[in-house]
Amino acid sequence: MAIYPVILCGGAGTRLWPASRPARPKQFIDLVSDLSLFQETVRRVAPLADGGRIVIVAGLHHRGFIEAQLAALGVEGELILEPAGRDSAPAMAAAALWIEGMDPEGTAVFVASDHYIPDAPAFRETVIEAVAVAAHGRIVTMGVIPTSPSPAYGYIQPDRPGPSPVRRFVEKPDRTDAELYLSEGYLWNSGNFVAPVRVLLAELDTFAPDLVATVRSALPEPGSGHVHALGPAFASAPKISIDYAVMEKSETVWVLPAVFEWSDLGAWDAVTATGQGARGVWVDRGSDGCLVRAAPGMVVATAGVSNLAIIVEPDAVLVCDLGRAQDVKALVEELGRRQTPSSSSGTPSLELLSNQLGQWLKLNALPLWATLGVDADGSFAEAIDAAGTQVGDFRRARVQARQAYVYSLASTWGWGDGHAALVERGLARFETTNQREDGLYRTGVTRAGAVLDDTASLYDQAFVLLAMATAVQAGVDVDRSRRAAASIQSSLRTLALPQGGWREPVGPAFQANAHMHLLEAALAWEPLDPEGPWTGMADSIVGLARAHFIDAKGGFLREFFEEDWRPAEGESGRLVEPGHQFEWAWLLTRWGRLRGDPWALGAAQRLFAVGERGIDMVRGVAIDELDDALEPRSARARLWPQTEWLKAALILAEEAEGEARKRLIESADAALGGLWLYLEPSGLWRDKLGQDGVFETEPAPASSLYHIVAAYRQLRETAVSLAEP
Repeated sequence: MAIYPVILCGGAGTRLWPASRPARPKQFIDLVSDLSLFQETVRRVAPLADGGRIVIVAGLHHRGFIEAQLAALGVEGELILEPAGRDSAPAMAAAALWIEGMDPEGTAVFVASDHYIPDAPAFRETVIEAVAVAAHGRIVTMGVIPTSPSPAYGYIQPDRPGPSPVRRFVEKPDRTDAELYLSEGYLWNSGNFVAPVRVLLAELDTFAPDLVATVRSALPEPGSGHVHALGPAFASAPKISIDYAVMEKSETVWVLPAVFEWSDLGAWDAVTATGQGARGVWVDRGSDGCLVRAAPGMVVATAGVSNLAIIVEPDAVLVCDLGRAQDVKALVEELGRRQTPSSSSGTPSLELLSNQLGQWLKLNALPLWATLGVDADGSFAEAIDAAGTQVGDFRRARVQARQAYVYSLASTWGWGDGHAALVERGLARFETTNQREDGLYRTGVTRAGAVLDDTASLYDQAFVLLAMATAVQAGVDVDRSRRAAASIQSSLRTLALPQGGWREPVGPAFQANAHMHLLEAALAWEPLDPEGPWTGMADSIVGLARAHFIDAKGGFLREFFEEDWRPAEGESGRLVEPGHQFEWAWLLTRWGRLRGDPWALGAAQRLFAVGERGIDMVRGVAIDELDDALEPRSARARLWPQTEWLKAALILAEEAEGEARKRLIESADAALGGLWLYLEPSGLWRDKLGQDGVFETEPAPASSLYHIVAAYRQLRETAVSLAEP
């Protein structure tokens, strides 16, 4: 009889806020060792899989965490992905049904992914004993012998000493009742179960037949590979725990007393009790009994305090008496009420998130870059260092155009009277120094305006077009902007290719990126110049993406190509950038809305899913590069992929409903959380995050502001769109 360890990855770990969040719950963080609780669980149960396989049941949006953390251990497993969390009974049913399809005589060992069990051999010995008891047609729960009258756990009353039928299950009691239960031989309910799958499924069929039928209908067809995504029907399964669905009703349930050390690490006092929860830099004088966790780059200093949990994340700080650790859940609920006044679902408030990012832009970033980042002649700086000094004795066309885009939008939003003048002066100087006789804009000039690089890249022309469209929309320098756009559009004919698309004169000649930004510019010009060439330009670029840029089988988008638009030879043709998957998803959704073409939304959703493969769940950021097997190629994470992740999640949330919309909004919240890691209170930012979680020390590049403002623009629009009845 083969054993199949089943790791259940549900639960949000709310009482361990702010380290534990819905996008990165406690099982995936390093609470008590240099491994996550999930990884500790995998190592603990892996030796049990004798003849069977490790099975993991988790939310679809946690796939990246699981795959990365399994790979770090060199362990493989079967991954069952839920489109929505429905509590433990549907999750266990899904695993049991999958095991039944592989091995009808198999025995499942259901364990939580987030428990602390330091004595792994003792745990495995108890499991083997439980398997023997379960072989007699029983469902066996492991009841831990209590060491204290804890009100933090549920209790089990056994019928007699040793392995025995369960007399009753008891919810978390108050301390008085807990003391009584301790004296009467009750056991802590560990939430770990052992059962032959045929027995568990028979009991589920008896007590929850609709649940089993729904979960069965959601199972994917058997096939190759180790990832099994449950169908949308799973989201309609009853949301119920296994205790309520089966354990409290079945006559087959037994309990086995367990003597190993155990904790569900449900709150910060439990983490403190392990003696292993401290992290980060902590300077202290005369404090006692405290747990301090400081995120990378954060420092905590204390003097003369005691019995406190001090948990410091980049965007939130918790200071809590360890005796009140259970109250953290109430604090999180109160934060939820403040942040989501019109919602009780726990879904992040887009209005609040928009206001927070908008405030940082309006009060910090834009004023700083409008002063320290602009010369007297109107040209925009390339970068600013931490001391507020401009860096770089040159001016690239893309930066001048991007900053004009940013301040045009700021003028449109009414964020300051001086922004329009800033754009007008900047565009006038830009035309003087960068416009060539053919109407295209040269790549770079010196700070004084002398020519450095006279080539005109397709990429730069796209941003000039976007800047001019945004200026027209803002009513800034309208005539100049329209003339410049018409001139560029006319001159682009010299770069047009007979096989479709345009040649990039700078860098690789045949690439998707420059076309992506041309599409963005064309969509910006369409409503401003309905009789112009912009609709045809946009449609031709989408046609090129559909026919060549997007891989027909994998649904991902490549970067570089041969002259006939076949993927480029060598490694350049295998490059897949998560940020560009998100950015194209955003653009295709916009284009599809305008054209009423359903292909675009489907393609966008597939691109978004590919982009999610590039999210490093440990750091909470989208990385720079994958290969065409969708494996990490560069683990560095620049700022801009975070903004594109945010934009794509938001616009796709507008197109979704129900649980799918909720998941996308949560993904957007996670993307914004990743973005905030890069942003400084001063209005500057960091650009490159290493695999080790450390940022490169360098000036803040001005080019990033376009990405941040474009993401805020989508956040602002989605907040309004989804707030409408």
